[in-house]
Amino acid sequence: MKTETGKLELKDGHIYYEVAGEGEALVLSHAGFVDSGMWDNQWEPFAEKYRVIRFDMRGFGKSSKLEAPIVRRDDLHKLLDHLKVEKAHLIGCSMSGEIVIDYTLEHPERVLSLIPVSAVPSGFQMQGKPPDELMQMMEAAKKGNLEGESELQMRVWIDGPYRQPNQVNAAVRKHAAKMNKIPVENATFIKADSQPLNPLNPPAVQQLDTIKVPVFIIAGALDNSEIVRAADVMQGAVPNAKKLIISETAHMPNMEKPAEFNKAVLDFLKEV
Repeated sequence: MKTETGKLELKDGHIYYEVAGEGEALVLSHAGFVDSGMWDNQWEPFAEKYRVIRFDMRGFGKSSKLEAPIVRRDDLHKLLDHLKVEKAHLIGCSMSGEIVIDYTLEHPERVLSLIPVSAVPSGFQMQGKPPDELMQMMEAAKKGNLEGESELQMRVWIDGPYRQPNQVNAAVRKHAAKMNKIPVENATFIKADSQPLNPLNPPAVQQLDTIKVPVFIIAGALDNSEIVRAADVMQGAVPNAKKLIISETAHMPNMEKPAEFNKAVLDFLKEV
């Protein structure tokens, strides 16, 4: 299978992307602590049926660093224009799940279907006490303790609140940690994503009932309970939305159970 690679040059940086396959466009957008490599186990299976596009958001992977906040959904829009994609199926994990939901509300004419994974819609109010590791991670980031910050990211996102590191697939953890090294060194969250520019107004949580495209919500059963609650809220608000909770996985179900994830997504897209 041939993979085309490229860079979208912007006035203040560049976006690295890869494209493979033919057919309707299917965009894979990564979580805010890894990069497009999180989709390695989806790449070939999805490219057999679709024109699959994955990219590193700025501040991650092979894309340029960021020194200030940006509007990430605008970067997605520019990439689709650059690749001459008029309509696409959008899959976004975690932070990118929020981004693709916002994008769908802002540009409904460009979206064929929407698959938020381990995501909360913008404006969703988290309840309860934040995970201790999350607060420790932010403290480590402020102090420049990169190794500590990265390990705490693995604890929060890969292990989740119900498992110890030795209960998680070591290869998944290693791959995620390798990808995480770049945004941690770039301080991407602190510089760009802690206060993103131009948030959707009103936020997505207030507009979910206006989404008209087919929606498939996916979350991991062992993720933070608020992520799972957000999946329930979205399913209840979005007309005809489907939902899947994948057992024995936390924030990255596509990496932990790729076969189950791939079948579920491809079955949904086939129905669409």
